[in-house]
Amino acid sequence: MNDAEYERFATAAAVCHMSHAAFLAYAVDKAARDLNRTAADIATEHEVVQELFAARRHLGRIHGLFNQVAKALNSGVDTPHLADAAQAVLRAARRMESAVDAHLAHRDGGAPA
Repeated sequence: MNDAEYERFATAAAVCHMSHAAFLAYAVDKAARDLNRTAADIATEHEVVQELFAARRHLGRIHGLFNQVAKALNSGVDTPHLADAAQAVLRAARRMESAVDAHLAHRDGGAPA
């Protein structure tokens, strides 16, 4: 547990007027009573992280393709749709960045920056 997680835990226990041990026991019991939801929450987090890594791999491949485009441009090839493709990649990268920021903010219990 990192410092931010401990602070969130300690604050939650205090707000509930419970000792740390009592709060942990209550939270564990609550999670154990609804295993489908608990498993879904864990699975969802895992799936989100997997998708973010997959998107990062795809952006890496796009980077390689743009290197090939640069090579083609240097040899004089015409690229009539390059500007549109570059804008689409830029939009995708910005969406990716926003998704990562939102995921991290949600994970850390705050609002996206």
